[in-house]
Amino acid sequence: MGDLTIEVEPREAIGKGPNRRLRRSGKLPAVVYGGGREAVPIQVKGTAVLDLLRAGGGENAIFLLKLSGTSKSRHTMVRKIDVDPVSRQIMHIDFQRVLLDQKVKVQVAVEVEGEAVGVKNEEGILDFITREIEIECLPTEIPQALLVDVSELHIGQHLEVKDLRVPPGVEVLEDPERVILAVAQSRVAESLEEEVEEEEELLEAGVKEPEVIGRVTESEAEPTTD
Repeated sequence: MGDLTIEVEPREAIGKGPNRRLRRSGKLPAVVYGGGREAVPIQVKGTAVLDLLRAGGGENAIFLLKLSGTSKSRHTMVRKIDVDPVSRQIMHIDFQRVLLDQKVKVQVAVEVEGEAVGVKNEEGILDFITREIEIECLPTEIPQALLVDVSELHIGQHLEVKDLRVPPGVEVLEDPERVILAVAQSRVAESLEEEVEEEEELLEAGVKEPEVIGRVTESEAEPTTD
């Protein structure tokens, strides 16, 4: 991943009041921490952050923070973004310092390749059990996702962590036998199958006509005399 550069400024005043005023001015409160140093409050232009996030600066992206008016810069990763639950506006950002020559632990998404035979031809559904996997690697080698090929999966079959396609330099920190996904029978198909089974059981057992109590057959009737 390439560096995404953000110009930042020191943030002198902290607290809810100063942060509200900062957001009203078009900037966002943030903090930089980690790397064996103290946490430092900073402020960034809200539009700059949004533009970078839309341009691909999503989860696990490397941001180069450049201190305005100086030659100081620091590689970081976004570790937390606080969003207002009503307005959906970004309220605060946490950046963590990273060194490009030191490995980091991150979560990456799992993405599928192909279409499972069980889905295409057997009316099954793809059931995700694990959508993210923890890995360890250098910041510059973080993959956008780990791929797994589901083309040969039939109903009742599954894939595990050991089946993931892992790039060189990336170590997976999960149990190799942890289930990633499976092809399961759809509820509609399962329901239809149960109905067919019930009908077959009834046919095999044979359905007897219920006896009508009190009915007198012609042979059992007493003869009448004229």
